[in-house]
Amino acid sequence: MIPLADDSSDSATPETFWEWLAGFSSTAITILIVVGVATLLHLIGARIIRRSVKRWVASGRSREDSMADTPEATVELQSMIMSQRREQRAHAVGQLLQSGLVLVIWGTATLIILTELGVNIAPIMASAGEVGVALGFGAQTLIKDYLTGFFMIVEDQYGVGDRVDVGEVIGTVEEVALRVTRLRDPSGVVWYVRNGEILRVANQSQGWTMAAAVIPVSYKSDLAEVREVVLEVGNDMFNDPETRQRMLGRPIFAGVEAVSGEAVYIKVLAKARAAQQIPLTRELRERLKGAFDEHGIVVPVITRPMGFDPDGIPITPGSGAPVNGVS
Repeated sequence: MIPLADDSSDSATPETFWEWLAGFSSTAITILIVVGVATLLHLIGARIIRRSVKRWVASGRSREDSMADTPEATVELQSMIMSQRREQRAHAVGQLLQSGLVLVIWGTATLIILTELGVNIAPIMASAGEVGVALGFGAQTLIKDYLTGFFMIVEDQYGVGDRVDVGEVIGTVEEVALRVTRLRDPSGVVWYVRNGEILRVANQSQGWTMAAAVIPVSYKSDLAEVREVVLEVGNDMFNDPETRQRMLGRPIFAGVEAVSGEAVYIKVLAKARAAQQIPLTRELRERLKGAFDEHGIVVPVITRPMGFDPDGIPITPGSGAPVNGVS
C-alpha cells in the first residue's frame, strides 16, 4: 500500500523557505552594516592618526624656525638638530597606532559577524583566554622586549646613528626594532641587544654633550694669564665657521681641577653638538697647546706612579719593576 503524500509538509515548505530567506537577508544586511561601520571607523581613525602625525611634525618645524642660533645656545636649540629624528619617531608611533586600530576594529567586527552567522563564540573566547594565559607565562620575555621597545620608540630614548651606552655594550645604533636593538661597537663588532634587557641608556648623541679638556700647566704659571689665553682660544674657535659647526657655546675656563707639586691642572669646558664631543675636544687641546706655546705657558712633564709593589711602594715608569703584577 502506497502512503498518501502529507499535504501539511508540502504546504509548509514555501513558508519555511521564505522564513529562511528573510533570516538570511537580515543576517546579510547586518553583516554588511558591520563591515561598513568597521570600514568607516578604520578610515576615520587612520585619517585622525595621519593628521595628528603631520601636526606633530609641523609643530616641531615651526618651533625650530622661530629659534635663533645664539652664542649661548641651550638644549632647546637642539630641536633644530633633531628634526629628522622627531619625524621618524612620529611616523613610527603613527604606524603602531594604526596597527592597534586595525586589530581592535576588525577583531571586534569579526566577533560580531561570527555571532550573526550562528557561531558560538564562547568556546572561541574561552580558548583564546587559555591561549593568552599560556602565552603570557611562556612568552613573558618576548612581551617584555616588545613593550620596552615600544616605549623606547615613543620616548625617543635613542635612534639610528646615536652613540649609546646600554650597560655591557657601547656603540653606534644601526637599527631600532620593537624586540632588539642593533649596535656596532668601536671595533666593528655588531651586537644585538634585547630591549627588555636594557635597564639604562646613556645617550652621547642626544641634544648636546660637554667637551672637556684637563691640561696641566706649570705650578708657577699665572692663572690669570692662563684664563685670558683660554678665553682667547674660545673666542677664536667660536668665530671660526668650521669649528663653530661643532659648538653650542664658547669654551670657558672652568677652574682648577687639581694641584700637585709639579703642576696645576686646569679644566676647560665647551658645549658640543650631538656626536661632536670627541672631535671638539681634540681641536680644543690642539689650539690650547699652540696658544700656550705662543704665550710661554709651560706644560710640565708629569711623572706618575703606575702601580705599587707588594710592600705598597709606588712603581714609576722606567724602574724595570712589574706594574700591578704585569711585567
